[in-house]
Amino acid sequence: MSTNTKPLSGSKPKKEKANIPVTVLLIIGSITILFPLYMTVVIALKSPSSMTNDIAGALSLPKTFSLANFAEAMRVTNFWRSLANSVIITGGTILLSLLIHSMAGYALGRAMGKSKKIRMVYFYIVSGMFVPFAILMMPLVKETARLGIDNMFGVILLYVVFYMPMNVMLYSSYLKNVPVAMEEAADIDGASAWKTYWTIIFPMMKPMHATVAILTALGTWNDAMTPLVIMSGSESTTLPLAQLNFQTQFGTNYNLAFASYLLALIPILIFYILCQKSIIGGVANGAVKG
Repeated sequence: MSTNTKPLSGSKPKKEKANIPVTVLLIIGSITILFPLYMTVVIALKSPSSMTNDIAGALSLPKTFSLANFAEAMRVTNFWRSLANSVIITGGTILLSLLIHSMAGYALGRAMGKSKKIRMVYFYIVSGMFVPFAILMMPLVKETARLGIDNMFGVILLYVVFYMPMNVMLYSSYLKNVPVAMEEAADIDGASAWKTYWTIIFPMMKPMHATVAILTALGTWNDAMTPLVIMSGSESTTLPLAQLNFQTQFGTNYNLAFASYLLALIPILIFYILCQKSIIGGVANGAVKG
């Protein structure tokens, strides 16, 4: 007699028990993200006269929705010019990072298993992630001024150097998923190393390109310290620099500041949405296996 038992055709499958700790953590995480965003939107839509010191008044929705704060924030920060400067710096950093860091990651990633010296070079570059900017700030200010690059070009150049350790690590790790046989086949066909890289390897690293682009863009777009110390004598300002106008020794105009933050959030949010499909695959295949 068979001991196997089959469920009755009319019986319903048992529902999986909910993982309560995970659910609680997800709820807490959602609140942590959504609550500051809610406060930012609410305060940006309120007039300064409607701001109150009590918590209930701060959390309440504005009686009348007005976009006056956004218009004033755009005027105070010279929004379109500051936006253009931020786009130029961020776009230039991303472009140079994709070109330079991918080539460096490819060269180091393929050669690390063949030479201990190359491995030491790789660790030397990656160790740059542990050097804080505060230590390098004053020497960099003097050197950029001496070389005449205390401008947007100098800021882009510094960003490319700052993000090189992390990006090289990501690219080198991602190359473990790219079979060497494809390069060997191209070499047999007579393709040079340069042609092999640009026609085979570079297109195959598209998920990592998206990951590097968005991580570099987020850090560059939101950074105020580097442009502040490098371009202090220049008339060029980025959005984070322009937003410092809302902070004075007597206080902060939160209504205009939060309205400006939301305006600055829109471009980088759109960029993230465009790249998000490739980011997960790039991080999973590169950073985790590295």
